[in-house]
Amino acid sequence: MSNSLIMAQSGQSAPSGTLTGPAKLDAVTRLLDRLAEDLKSATLQPQERDTALEELKVYGRDPLYADPIFTRSGIETLARHAFDSHSETTSRNALRVLCNAMLLKPEARQAFVDIGYEAKACSRLRTENPDDEFLLSRLIFLTTYGTSINLPSLIEQHHVADSIIQNLSRHAARFSTGKPATSPMEDMALVETLKLLFNVTRFCSDHTSFFDPALPHITTILCALDLPTPQAQSPLDPPFSPLINALMNLDFSTPTAQAALYPASTPTSVADPLIQLLDISMKRYTDTNLDQLVTPLICVLSMLYDHAPSPSPSPPRTADATSSSVDVRCFVQERLLPTEEDRKTVLGRSDTLPSRLLRNWTNPLAPEFRKQIARFYFAISGKDVVRFIENVGYGYASGFLFENKIPLPEGAAAGGSASAREGEAAGVRRAVNPITGQFLDEERYPDLPEMTDGEKEREAERLFVLFERLKQTGVMSVQNPVEKAVQEGRFEELPDDADEDSDAVEDLD
Repeated sequence: MSNSLIMAQSGQSAPSGTLTGPAKLDAVTRLLDRLAEDLKSATLQPQERDTALEELKVYGRDPLYADPIFTRSGIETLARHAFDSHSETTSRNALRVLCNAMLLKPEARQAFVDIGYEAKACSRLRTENPDDEFLLSRLIFLTTYGTSINLPSLIEQHHVADSIIQNLSRHAARFSTGKPATSPMEDMALVETLKLLFNVTRFCSDHTSFFDPALPHITTILCALDLPTPQAQSPLDPPFSPLINALMNLDFSTPTAQAALYPASTPTSVADPLIQLLDISMKRYTDTNLDQLVTPLICVLSMLYDHAPSPSPSPPRTADATSSSVDVRCFVQERLLPTEEDRKTVLGRSDTLPSRLLRNWTNPLAPEFRKQIARFYFAISGKDVVRFIENVGYGYASGFLFENKIPLPEGAAAGGSASAREGEAAGVRRAVNPITGQFLDEERYPDLPEMTDGEKEREAERLFVLFERLKQTGVMSVQNPVEKAVQEGRFEELPDDADEDSDAVEDLD
């Protein structure tokens, strides 16, 4: 008989978390019974109460033989200790057990909503304590999945948006005064708040205006953070990914958003770090990570471009992100459109950021990512088909145009030079191949020896046979080029004793 079972049968407490199987189930049941009784008659001392909750937290990490924790009565007992207790320590211990239970079991989330404690969670969310912010944000975040929670009510009546904004304001203040003191719990609380903001705006999109004041705090934090090094294995690790996700559902057109995203003194202060993050991410993430991690970054950059102030009549030819005269759209175009260096070869073959993005247009392992890239490039081409083809080449553009049923203007793919508009945006003034996007004067062809007269004759005979077979199918009406050459007097029949390699057929080109 194990020591844990002997201790349980003798009435002694086994070390926390050491029980398994039926013994664990019995221990969990007794702990919850004691906590439930304590709510009625305060039978436990504060230390006993906190010890019981600590043991439940350990047992609750594995739902096997811990079923009483996840029942409605179990959730209600924990919620009452979390929100009705006068002890901060007891409250946080109960919140930790609740969060673990709601993470592991979807039915526990609905049980929490059913007992009606979400309003108390929202009222407690506006807090100066990072531990409470972390726990409460996570708890409300979990209730947004698979429950009947009334999100509009949380926003309109229980002020969850105001609490989120208040917490973000506190975090932004840390960053706006220079480098903040590193605090793991502060950083974890920030991430949970950003995740909650994203989910609420995602599932309650018609109430995003309530979160408009959050945008300046998000951009303040984003611009104050040190960017990951080029060697970083996961450059979009928190807080970068949660910051970007939090921007996705917000309205960029409001006066508050415009002032935060395009400040008068440094209009590209948000666009610049986002593009740098994209550059680093494209070097580090594999195909399987692009859809989930990098697609939101592309979406936010696209939104940032779409809502940027209209370009000035003569945008400056500079990429200085600190100049107040820089036009944001021109800045984005200069960073993402193919450069002259890119066009020295077929587009997509160099190692620049535009080339890495273009190569992913046909990536079968990242379907959402490739779709968003194509849409973004269409947007920065002014949604002009001709300019779009000039910017990326018909080879890349054709798939996007076909999938989106966008008609191709007559002769759009037949030109040989970039237009003045695209030349102004990307510095391209030399003639380019409209299919590949490469400069025509940079194209190279295989150095093959000249065909002998005998080879030309055999090739002409082969073509004659192929065209005759094609005519016999009746699929299309064609005229054999050899037959046409004879009719036009460009075909010379040689005598039987002529040398095999003498000129038998003129060049039909």
